Amino acid sequence: MANYLTRDGKPASTTIQAVDERSAKRLLRQRGIRALSLERAGNRSTEAPPLTQARKPSLVKTASSDKNAQIQQRSAFQSLEKLLEKPPGVKEKAVFASKLAALVDAGVPIVRSLDLMASQQKMPMFKRALTQVSLDVNEGIALGTAIRRWPKVFDQLSIAMVEAGEAGGVLDEALKRLAKLLEDNAKLQNQIKGALGYPVAVLVIAILVFLGMTIFLIPTFAGIFEDLGAELPAFTQLLVNLSELLRSTVALYLAGGLLLIIWLFRKYYTTSNGRRVIDRLMLKVPLFGELILMTATAQFCRIFSSLTRAGVPILLAMEISSQTAGNSIISDAILASRGMVQNGVLLSTALIRQKVLPDMALSMLAIGEETGEMDKMLSKVADFYEDEVGAMVKALTSMLEPAMIVVVGGIVGSILLAMYLPMFTVFDQIQ
Repeated sequence: MANYLTRDGKPASTTIQAVDERSAKRLLRQRGIRALSLERAGNRSTEAPPLTQARKPSLVKTASSDKNAQIQQRSAFQSLEKLLEKPPGVKEKAVFASKLAALVDAGVPIVRSLDLMASQQKMPMFKRALTQVSLDVNEGIALGTAIRRWPKVFDQLSIAMVEAGEAGGVLDEALKRLAKLLEDNAKLQNQIKGALGYPVAVLVIAILVFLGMTIFLIPTFAGIFEDLGAELPAFTQLLVNLSELLRSTVALYLAGGLLLIIWLFRKYYTTSNGRRVIDRLMLKVPLFGELILMTATAQFCRIFSSLTRAGVPILLAMEISSQTAGNSIISDAILASRGMVQNGVLLSTALIRQKVLPDMALSMLAIGEETGEMDKMLSKVADFYEDEVGAMVKALTSMLEPAMIVVVGGIVGSILLAMYLPMFTVFDQIQ
């Protein structure tokens, strides 16, 4: 039972079911009630049950068993739900930071702001995290410490920006910078996905068209040519043999082998050595390697400048920035530079020795160190490379669109040509 005061100051009470006192306070707060005190409900009477109930012990036992089974099923279902829950992405965290910054800037208490954000949140994991963070902050825990307890929801970048904002007494400004930073990252990621997504989608469609025509169309033509007794050209015979292979059990073994190769590749990529080997090869791929490098450079410069401007120590800023590079080779170079900076080497000198980041970015960084405006210079470098990434994405898209059309047209045209070539042989025999 909860005792509280109404809006006109009159005492009132209400009952609520909760597993503990903390959960009860949270549920009451969601109803807009600030409890003055909480009392546990008394134990139920232990008197003997009425005679009508005592005559049916089996029914009571069955009902209790069914209830326990339902509880176990519900618990298992909830555990499965938590296992399949999706953590918030960059876009969701950017929206959260932007809204929270607006509420804090408007003078809304942080606990009330978190409660509002939790009530509006639709993602279960994010909602649960915000609810618990609100409870922790209400008990006197710092916001940065509270969100640090949810590593699946809040990354190191968000934690560092919030802690720096709290330490400097400018939490609203830190949240605004975090929101802008996350929005820029989301925009950059969408550009890359757009550049890579189109050719991949067209390639998948081309493969499906090829398989469909090979498995279903070619056998029909092959049967017609066999009935006519036509001699098949070498190219047509090759496609007929391929069609028979794809319709046999051998195709299942080939598909299984392909899936095994993909699984082994993914498994290898999860290892530290495998990731380094593949990421190094990706940087050497024409056009796409340059795109990956420029994207990583833009992200590093943007995040590092934002962190240092917010007051985060340079070594911690480098560690966090290395985690967002998206390529293990670049991340390793930044971490190696961090060790050199820790020993007194200038940041620009340390990065130059790694020979990974573009020369222009390193030159601008060196100038920023000399003038004492490194964060501003890095922000300009980030702007430059973000524009370069956008321009390259447009150029790649304009190049890939006609190329993929030619590929799909070539596949379909080759199959149709192979099917019509034997007809000329049949016409010659008729003449």
